[in-house]
Amino acid sequence: MGNLVVSGAMITCTFGIAPSALVTIPKGPPVMAGGPPAGTIMDFAPFANVPNFGMCTTPSNPAVAAIIASSLGAVQQGPCVPVTTPWVPGSATVLINNFPALNDSSKCMCSWGGSISVTFAGQATVQVA
Repeated sequence: MGNLVVSGAMITCTFGIAPSALVTIPKGPPVMAGGPPAGTIMDFAPFANVPNFGMCTTPSNPAVAAIIASSLGAVQQGPCVPVTTPWVPGSATVLINNFPALNDSSKCMCSWGGSISVTFAGQATVQVA
């Protein structure tokens, strides 16, 4: 199943140059998981849920393609503007407000070809000796 993902979880994109922090927005009564609100597969809205990843490195992003064209083909970076899909697969056993909970093995895709994944679920387990 994986760990439940909460607001503040660290996420990365294969074409982004910096990590970002997921923002979960409850689609009903908030469900807290160890403090912050838990996420669902529907927490994928660009900027509202998935902030940018600094700069983007893929030429399939029109902003990057324009910069490459204006620099006579030199490899360049451009502004990251994530255009994403819902997270998959999500939890098969936990629903939050009728949507599968987001877990740390879920991924979402950017329209420019990047794969967005969770690198830290936002929760830490502390073991006491």
